[in-house]
Amino acid sequence: MVIAVASQKGGVGKTSSTISLAAGLARKGKRVLLIDIDSQANSSKVLLPNYPQIQKHQTVFATILERSPLLTHQTSVPNLEIVPSHILLSNTDVELTTAIDHREERLKKELDAVRSRYDYVFIDCPPTLSWLTINAFTAADKVIVVVSPGYFELDSIVQISMTIKDVRGYFNPSLELAGLLFTMSDPTVNSKTSLQILRQTYTSSVLNTVIPRNTDLRDAHFQKQDVFAFNAKSPAALAYTKLIHELFHV
Repeated sequence: MVIAVASQKGGVGKTSSTISLAAGLARKGKRVLLIDIDSQANSSKVLLPNYPQIQKHQTVFATILERSPLLTHQTSVPNLEIVPSHILLSNTDVELTTAIDHREERLKKELDAVRSRYDYVFIDCPPTLSWLTINAFTAADKVIVVVSPGYFELDSIVQISMTIKDVRGYFNPSLELAGLLFTMSDPTVNSKTSLQILRQTYTSSVLNTVIPRNTDLRDAHFQKQDVFAFNAKSPAALAYTKLIHELFHV
């Protein structure tokens, strides 16, 4: 199963959720691949201690821009491999806009060649609706949309839903919405109101699991660890364990 984790806005917990889902399943013995196509490369920086030494031809840049096979790297988490990102991915939209091949399928073509080696593949999307995101959605079976408290965060769901609909219509008719994941929840009125509006507006699409705002996530990533390695009993780790059970029944 290939799952794209997406959000139109940055800072909503998208990368933290991708890392936590991938690492959580890997720690349960599943074979997992994480593909980082966010040019900020935060997933890559957390999971690969030697990331500063990795060259662009060893990253997903080579697949998207040069149509090379996916080059995977073993992470610090057993059973979890990663295709790292590169800062130059931020320039891909210009090149893909003028490409004459099936530009939306560059990731899918190479992923299809290796996906049988894994139980789950997660794609950490950029926080923009770009050709990179379209590549991710074209390659994916399902999309998890990450939403945090706030008016603009809720408003962004409309646009990303339209992108999913367009990709389904033009490139990937079997693409499904896995659910809307509410993250960074806290006891404030803003958070409670945002979740209430989300459930009222997108009733059947909102996942039951809510991810709390928790400094353990930030501290884990600062230490180049997933949250389960850092503190398996933290509120965030327990929430992601619950989410994994909800989504994948493991």
